[in-house]
Amino acid sequence: MNKPVLSSILAIVSVLILGFTITIYVVKDSKQNVAEDSQVAAVDDKEKAEETAKHPYAPPSMDDVPDGEEGELIKLGYKYANETSTLLDEYVGNKLTCASCHANGGYEGALDLVGISKTSPSYNPRAGKEVTLEDRINGCFRRSMNGKPLPKDSQEMKAMVAFYDYISQNVPDGTTERPWAKLKKSEADIVNVDIAKGEELYNKACITCHASGSDAPAGLALWGDDSYNIGAGMARKRTAAGFIQTFMPKTEMGGYAPGSLTDEEAMNLAAYINAQERPDFPDKIYDWPNGDAPDDSAYETLAGKKKD
Repeated sequence: MNKPVLSSILAIVSVLILGFTITIYVVKDSKQNVAEDSQVAAVDDKEKAEETAKHPYAPPSMDDVPDGEEGELIKLGYKYANETSTLLDEYVGNKLTCASCHANGGYEGALDLVGISKTSPSYNPRAGKEVTLEDRINGCFRRSMNGKPLPKDSQEMKAMVAFYDYISQNVPDGTTERPWAKLKKSEADIVNVDIAKGEELYNKACITCHASGSDAPAGLALWGDDSYNIGAGMARKRTAAGFIQTFMPKTEMGGYAPGSLTDEEAMNLAAYINAQERPDFPDKIYDWPNGDAPDDSAYETLAGKKKD
């Protein structure tokens, strides 16, 4: 075989080998990309599924608030919910805000208020009757913020209702429960609590943010004149312990990671915090008029002793 023919054959073989190699590489790379895309999609789907499971009716973005008077009212309500003690100081008797308990004013996170418009009015055992959304808002002003109620026809009240209506719009009409925002109250022993251990734990896991409790930064006082009064929900040990165990500490602190506190530890903390002095609520005697006060109520009522 002469050299020109041999060279031609070798050239053809080289081209075939090169083409075959490139084909294998392209197919392999394509499969890898598909696999990677599938993995990414799977992760995205999982995150979306987890988010949906966490909150089935996520509120619309505050960036999508409509223009005009309605939108301005919604934005104002959002500001009121986050800067309550500053913007509505005439009605707030301490330094707390709605956001002190309801993250971002109830828009997202801890104890969100999404859907509150759809479940109101609803029966409230403490009041012994159905209460409206306005009643609930004013209940927080009078108890958690140790202040006085907003006039129901005021711009302030209309703005807050507009905000809660806006964040509740994705929740179906007729919804009666909000399981995504339901706080699991502690079932720990409230008789044999250890306040001394609660104080010790407070000084490890809480003091960095809440200081000595009464002189904490704005919105973080846990007792004293700048905190909630005895008629507030947080004055109840089971409610406070449930909140502490679910949401505290916010970051690892004193060797305790978020969500790591035991039932007993959370209850001891709640007992210590609520054993400190705080403002009174004279109307507390009228609570639970049907005589069905829970066992962790911080006071007696006219209707009788607390339910065992």
